Amino acid sequence: MKALVTGATSGIGKCIAESLHRRGWELVLTGRNEKVLKELQKKFGEGTEIIKAELSERNEVFKVYEFCKDKNIDMLVNNAGYGIFGKFDETDLNDELDMIDVNITALHILTKLFLRDFKKQNSGFILNVASVAGFMTGPLLSSYYASKNYVLRLSLAIAEELRRERSNVTITVLCPGPVNTNFNNRAGVNFSAKPISPEYAAEYALKKLFQGKCLAVPSLTAKACAFGQRFVPHRLLSAITYNVQYAKKTADGKSRAVEK
Repeated sequence: MKALVTGATSGIGKCIAESLHRRGWELVLTGRNEKVLKELQKKFGEGTEIIKAELSERNEVFKVYEFCKDKNIDMLVNNAGYGIFGKFDETDLNDELDMIDVNITALHILTKLFLRDFKKQNSGFILNVASVAGFMTGPLLSSYYASKNYVLRLSLAIAEELRRERSNVTITVLCPGPVNTNFNNRAGVNFSAKPISPEYAAEYALKKLFQGKCLAVPSLTAKACAFGQRFVPHRLLSAITYNVQYAKKTADGKSRAVEK
């Protein structure tokens, strides 16, 4: 069995790669940090391949697929992604467009291409990493929340199509709350709720994936947010989210790009 993991050099992606390796899976790892990719290849040993790629560039996304398409990939893990903190009119437009290309366009392309391959062989796993933010509107992280709404809704729609076809292909979307990764460090923010570990998020996601579950929401806090938001008026929920995000600001108040 072989898996492609994007954003594999840190955080949840790295933990998923480590967990799959322990389960005996061969790996194709991609990310921007070639040094870390080579370190992981050395750590995991035989059966591990790497490809450096900048997924904000569409041609690089297709390059990853071309690299993998004849390697009998059994699982796609779309983990690469990041967010940009700040008021929508103040954040950098080019940074946001790059974020949208990574969080949405790259995931969309890889999901479509590998799904076609998996359906032909009537087997395969797709794990898309979204966020509990995908259930909500997120002032001060507006583009990030919107991108995770896209990932969540796309994944749920595909799951229903596969269910109606009685396909053996499985798609799962991971929607964690705060996770103790480089996301908050690079943002210069502090979580108001205690974050879970990336190791726990990875194990939970794979457990749900192998059980054939469509939705993976680890931690009681994330479950409460995902369930409870449907009973809160939209305007009130947006106000609450704004206050939560505002409380995370650094002392200098600067907006920063943030990754998983």
